[in-house]
Amino acid sequence: MPVFQRQIIAILLLCSLAFAARAQSLRIVTEAWAPYVYEQGGQPAGLDYEITREVLHRLNVDVQWQFMPWKRCLLEFEQGNADAILDIFHLPERESHMLFVKEPLSEVQFVLFYARNRPYPYQRLEDLRDLLIGTSPGYWYNAAAFRNSKLFSREDAPSHEANLGKLVRNRVDLVVNDRRAGLYLASQLGLERQVDYNRTPLGSDRLYLALRRDAHLEPLAEAFAAELRRYKQEPAYRRLQARFGEAQAAPIAASNR
Repeated sequence: MPVFQRQIIAILLLCSLAFAARAQSLRIVTEAWAPYVYEQGGQPAGLDYEITREVLHRLNVDVQWQFMPWKRCLLEFEQGNADAILDIFHLPERESHMLFVKEPLSEVQFVLFYARNRPYPYQRLEDLRDLLIGTSPGYWYNAAAFRNSKLFSREDAPSHEANLGKLVRNRVDLVVNDRRAGLYLASQLGLERQVDYNRTPLGSDRLYLALRRDAHLEPLAEAFAAELRRYKQEPAYRRLQARFGEAQAAPIAASNR
């Protein structure tokens, strides 16, 4: 047996023994952000949810899922009431209390959405001067110039749905969101003919599964990354990516981010 395979088996064994000793399921908190993760009929769904569920199933790990607003997700995690948080950006300041799985779940691209009857072309920050941009509380936008700019004003909304509603009602000039998530949401709200997005992105980032920084969870982080890399090479993973293509609509989740 190749050395790599023996190492993976050893990691999986350590992971299983650790969870058997704790005699409890892994509690994962997240907030709906379709199409990556959301609730459908009271059950979790979405691209990154299905990826995570499949990988943890292969690792023989039971999971307890809980949806809540994003700020509460972070608070629950920081207070030690959750074992993991799904679809989080990897920031250096989070590494002190979060153990990030090294393999990312998904790539995101942040763009500016506009109402078709009030287009605001965007090529550079100067184009945003004196505008009001809808943002989401607790979100990290991986574009330092945009994040720190004083050229425009920001206004948080309680949800992504509320942000798009404010956009079409002329209460904000632009809304920042992930391109794929924004298109999904616009389709679900029936707003695909009323909103569009600027093709120049603000920036891009990756979504991860992060675990509590606990020695008992380190084998799981390693095993998850290895199995996720393996899964990404399989036809089932490619079919999953196709199923959550941009043209489909995902249900609106009750929770906000």
